[in-house]
Amino acid sequence: MVRGYGVLAGALLAMGAGLAAAAPAQAPALKVLAQIEPGRWQLREIDSKTERAVCVSDPRILIQLHHGAAQCSRFIVDNQATTGTVHYTCSGAGHGRTTIAVETPRLVQIRTQGLANGLPFQSEIEARRLGSC
Repeated sequence: MVRGYGVLAGALLAMGAGLAAAAPAQAPALKVLAQIEPGRWQLREIDSKTERAVCVSDPRILIQLHHGAAQCSRFIVDNQATTGTVHYTCSGAGHGRTTIAVETPRLVQIRTQGLANGLPFQSEIEARRLGSC
């Protein structure tokens, strides 16, 4: 597994600085997102055990964890009720492909890979809802 630049920690640090509340532009109508409850979530990278709690007011932010609130175009690859895959491109900032699988509205698996700030990334993240923000 390639970890570009502190992968989850760097991405979540940016989100924790206020970007978590902002919904990324051009968000697709990804069915799986309707299954995810807004609130305070713990995101834990499976291999590194890196974890961080974030407020998820809009589940669309889970699509591009490594690109924060960057303006990205999106293409839905798979759109099922409990799993969905999106490929996104952020002009000048890189690209990614994210698959979100909902086990329950409070437990989500996220697999994402791509290129951010010129460095490759690949992460498997377990997201668990902790409660309200």
